[in-house]
Amino acid sequence: MGATTAEHGRLGRLLLFTADQESARSVSTALHPQQWRIEVVELAKAAPEQAYASRHELGLFDFRSLSARDWPAVEDRVVGADIDWVALLPPGALDDPALCQIVSRHFVDYHTTPIDADRLSAILGHVRGMAQLRVRASQSPPTQAIGSNNPTMHRINRELRKAAASHAPVLIGGETGAGKELAARTLHTMSARANGPLVIVDCGALPQHLIQSELFGHERGAFTGADRRRTGRLEAAEGGTLFLDEIGDLPLEQQVSLLRFLQEGTIQRLGSTHPTTVDARVIAATHVDLAEAVRQGRFREDLYYRLNVITITLPPLRERRDEIDELATACFEELRAGTTCRARGFSRDAQLQMRQYRWPGNFRELRNRIQRAIVMGEGRLITASDLGLGPAPASGEACSLQQARRLAEREAIERALTAAGGNRSKAAEQLAVSRVTLYRLLTRHGLVPTDGGERPRGN
Repeated sequence: MGATTAEHGRLGRLLLFTADQESARSVSTALHPQQWRIEVVELAKAAPEQAYASRHELGLFDFRSLSARDWPAVEDRVVGADIDWVALLPPGALDDPALCQIVSRHFVDYHTTPIDADRLSAILGHVRGMAQLRVRASQSPPTQAIGSNNPTMHRINRELRKAAASHAPVLIGGETGAGKELAARTLHTMSARANGPLVIVDCGALPQHLIQSELFGHERGAFTGADRRRTGRLEAAEGGTLFLDEIGDLPLEQQVSLLRFLQEGTIQRLGSTHPTTVDARVIAATHVDLAEAVRQGRFREDLYYRLNVITITLPPLRERRDEIDELATACFEELRAGTTCRARGFSRDAQLQMRQYRWPGNFRELRNRIQRAIVMGEGRLITASDLGLGPAPASGEACSLQQARRLAEREAIERALTAAGGNRSKAAEQLAVSRVTLYRLLTRHGLVPTDGGERPRGN
């Protein structure tokens, strides 16, 4: 059942976290010394950020001597090491709901004492074998997570990999433009459903009167103009993944239908009297606080808990300043492929301004600015001016009230343009100014592209 020495030709590398040496001896005695090389770490002596992934294949966490106040430390250790974990539990431990949550969230298996040497060896061997199988499967073809050397993104990538191995719904949070769709695509690509369709639905962009039909389909004659049967987006995701972007904008009526699908795995087309079974995984994303929306009555509480099985929150770009150069370079290489762009990278002042800028539009804004620079730039290096980023105060340099107001005004304009998808009329409406005023502000801040476009008329 498990991975043995004969099968793999070498000792398994096991990390044992325990509270005392006596507990460690009982485990070491139960495991065959010709199968496992065990490193014992006492919980009280372990460094919180100590990394073990490079030296071990799996971990065994001994809960027998731990009290409930020690459990947060358990999560710190198992999340910090990128390996599979097995829990060793005292009798009756799983009667505690809080411990059940920790074990189900962070551990792939568990063994309840008294220790059965054969069963514990079988569990560890099976977990080790599955870990090795995943490594071989990941080597061809390679699967890409969201690239970054930032510790925060390493954590996000670990969460994405774990979520991809499950079929449970995933709720992705984060500010507008933070890369929620990219995370959903990554989840789909790394999952067992990668060969199936990925259907993306922007809930905020669907016409109010057509949402039910768009999502769940309709039969011929279901309403005026329904001259044929239509397959809905959810049914089109059969065998794959449905990504519901901005799920917070979904009206309450359609929330009921989505809840029914998540509970029963069936949908009902408009005009039909028979349910249709659909096998599709749901990934939802939102930039709003759904818990607050529930309190305000704008989102169903039962649907919130159905969607909120696995939660991944993406950090805004302003919290990832140390990886701006890396992200910008990767984005530049992708966007310039197949173009006649003369630029071969970013100037020093462009890199400085990108690191200092607050990026209200997050990754989407970074991508848009680089795309504009590729089209409009004329030099061998993309400059801060090509990116539309003006000079910022040097580090530690004080800025006058007038400069602060000017920077805040510029950020507000850029945020409005990003939210409006570049539509100046919508941006002007959001800023409560006329189009003419917005154009003057764009000119003042150097945000008007030199494309010879028509200037707005009127006042």
